[in-house]
Amino acid sequence: MTATPHTRRAEPEHLREFAAHRYAVMTTLHADGRPQMSLVQQHAHDGVLDVSLTAARVKTRNLRHDDRVTLMVLPDGTDRWVVAEGRAELSDTSAVPGDEVGQALARLYDALAGPHPDWDDYYRAMVDDRRLLCRIHVDHTYAGGA
Repeated sequence: MTATPHTRRAEPEHLREFAAHRYAVMTTLHADGRPQMSLVQQHAHDGVLDVSLTAARVKTRNLRHDDRVTLMVLPDGTDRWVVAEGRAELSDTSAVPGDEVGQALARLYDALAGPHPDWDDYYRAMVDDRRLLCRIHVDHTYAGGA
């Protein structure tokens, strides 16, 4: 398996790989520098990757102290991989059903899964779960595989 050289920008073909795949492995950094990895659902658009997080999760705490983040997708049926690195911007948590954060999360949900059957219930769940939007501004990408 040979990796292509790192780029200094987000390559359009790499971002298309993210747009074509819902699931990614997200890596954040613990305060002591150790990596922490999680499987997330992401939505790529306009050079950013959006992910829904909850306030109490380790990855959220990690991003609050160090906004560097890496996501990797593994296209099905291949030995190819694509990586996007960037900086995370965290919203506030959704505090009132249907607030601005809840609406942003609803747009993400709709992009990933289509319309929710009960948006009022969805907005209440976003508040109860203490959900927030993580928007990753992609600085550069790279890929590898045979």
